[in-house]
Amino acid sequence: MIRLAGSTRCSGRVEVYHNNSWGTVCDDGWDLNDAEVVCRELNCGSALKVPTSAHFGAGTGQIWLDHVTCSGNESSLTECQHSGFGSNTCERGQDAAVICSAVSVILTGSGSTRCSGRVEVYHNNSWGTVCDDGWGLNDAEVVCRQLNCGSTLEAPRSAHFGAGTGQIWLDHVTCSGNESSLTECQHSGFGSNTCEHGQDAAVICSAVSVILTGSGSTRCSGRVEVHHNNSWGTVCDDGWDLNDAEVVCRQLNCGSALEAPQSAHFGAGTGQIWLDHVTCSGNESSLYDQINWIWIDSMFW
Repeated sequence: MIRLAGSTRCSGRVEVYHNNSWGTVCDDGWDLNDAEVVCRELNCGSALKVPTSAHFGAGTGQIWLDHVTCSGNESSLTECQHSGFGSNTCERGQDAAVICSAVSVILTGSGSTRCSGRVEVYHNNSWGTVCDDGWGLNDAEVVCRQLNCGSTLEAPRSAHFGAGTGQIWLDHVTCSGNESSLTECQHSGFGSNTCEHGQDAAVICSAVSVILTGSGSTRCSGRVEVHHNNSWGTVCDDGWDLNDAEVVCRQLNCGSALEAPQSAHFGAGTGQIWLDHVTCSGNESSLYDQINWIWIDSMFW
């Protein structure tokens, strides 16, 4: 028995049921043939992408499978060759995932998380972006709902998470906010636009509490910003160290912390500085494990 967790019915972290418990699959050698079997088994069409490095979040419990090798024609993932149930040399940051063709929208780009990023839609056998002409909170609300990411916090424009490549599939998207899918909203027609990729639309949904941003940032490096009181703000570097950075990296499914730069290494932010003197053990699952106890309770209320 298998399931996808952390996203939608047809995209997410691959989990298998064995020995009365659910566990994950390591991404060693994980490829489209393996994902194809998962998508078929779940009646989710064909495999579009095989995100690695715990793209949809790290699982818990056992890592049941490693070095999975499928031809792509098997009817079940457990029919494929693998190293044996529970036999692996993996870490949580290597949990395998799939995006099947039943999924029509993803979030990606520099600084992105599962619930924040550049909006891309699947059409005519390829992924493409959405132009930000008229892009607003109602449009972003549909994307957040479609991806089970809560409600909308922001609808960034001007390629906030980096410029995409290939087709710009949608322009002048106009949603009421109640649609179940972005492609149900009014738009100018697939591929009909006068845009450039510097106008790629993005969303930040309420399931995101921490992001990395700033000059030179990538999805897993940048200035730390947290969401509080309906706005994003920065974290002061007083006492900021690898333990604190480790929690951020874990929260964003970015592996372990290599450095904890100070002095606005990725550029100075704007607005509120929400946190100071953050002190993590390094084992917390979220920076908010510390915020709730140390800062929000003692400083903000």
